[in-house]
Amino acid sequence: MDPPAKSWSIHTRPEITSQYEILEHIGSGSYADVYRGRRISDGRIIALKEVHDHQSASREIDALRILRGSENVVFMHEFFWREDEDAVIVLEFLKTDLATVIKEAGSEGLAVGEVKGWMVQILSGVHACHRNMIVHRDLKPENFLVSDDGVLKLADFGQARILLESGFDASNSESSSQYALDAIPLSENSNRTGFENQEEEERISHEEYFRVLDELKIKSHTYDTDDKDTNTHDGNNSCLATCTISNDDDDDDVWKNSLPYEADEEGGYEELGFLTSCVGTRWFKAPELLYGSTNYGLEVDLWSLGCVFAELFTLKPLFPGTGDIDQISRIISVLGNLNEEAWNGCSKLPDYGRISFTKVENPIGIEACMPNRLHDEVSLVKKLICYDPARRATAAELLHDKYFSQL
Repeated sequence: MDPPAKSWSIHTRPEITSQYEILEHIGSGSYADVYRGRRISDGRIIALKEVHDHQSASREIDALRILRGSENVVFMHEFFWREDEDAVIVLEFLKTDLATVIKEAGSEGLAVGEVKGWMVQILSGVHACHRNMIVHRDLKPENFLVSDDGVLKLADFGQARILLESGFDASNSESSSQYALDAIPLSENSNRTGFENQEEEERISHEEYFRVLDELKIKSHTYDTDDKDTNTHDGNNSCLATCTISNDDDDDDVWKNSLPYEADEEGGYEELGFLTSCVGTRWFKAPELLYGSTNYGLEVDLWSLGCVFAELFTLKPLFPGTGDIDQISRIISVLGNLNEEAWNGCSKLPDYGRISFTKVENPIGIEACMPNRLHDEVSLVKKLICYDPARRATAAELLHDKYFSQL
């Protein structure tokens, strides 16, 4: 299918065409078109992502600026953005993703060592985000890209939010001078980072981690004061939003694992000082988002991680809901009833009183969803798949988990 006429404006922009040869259009989404290109100076193959939505472009560029140099995050070479034109982000080109790895694993599944290798790289990418207080909000296999030499990289930051106070400035960093001269300042948040020396980070306790997060929720000036639903259906999200290529023609399967949360038609998520629950992909969506929470943080990514890990183990989605109500129902059938005993404070969720389910007397548990898997594997997933966000293990903690002591 041809992209909208406007997306072809990339061909008419001399600041881009003088530096990059545009080879082919490889994907379209609601807010972006992706092209494979070649850098004229050295012949390097790259991806050109033309983002038609200002907010999505700003978020992606802001996040990738901060994460520049992280080994397991997709690399942004530069970007072009003028006031009257769409942003064009130049990214490293990676032609496959974790969803393809899972799909092509076969009936025997992935070897234990390979699974651990993928997981460590996933955790490294997510940890790079979280130590900089960036919540991705759409973690799923399609958004973990894979290079030809097996390096995994987190991508598609169009829904990411930076949960930082004002006052951090990385404008003097080395990377800031390497951006395209045509790029315009994004926002006051563009160069914020809370970690000048990421390699010398301090390990903090689980309790301290969430205490700091709670403080930032209260004081942050970068919350979604203008947030809107950027999660309309993209079709095959793998190629449309993350610069990867997919030859999957199974329309039914595509719809099953990429159905997003429906937009809040009343627009309540734009309320000052709150995030929106209208983010992410349903199968990987944390319960607090399904119940309409607008006061959440990095923990929503941790739930998604658990869903991704379970899929790596079993090659099947953990909670393949057909709708939001069915999604919640599937979670309850596994974890049991969502009540104050399971999660103190859950009754304050915006939609908690609006949705009721038949009481589950005997939830099947995560074990039933992961038959024939080792105890340590099930235990790892259970550290992430739990109702109470504060009980979910952080990416930093999991990188030191005993499960990864032997790769």
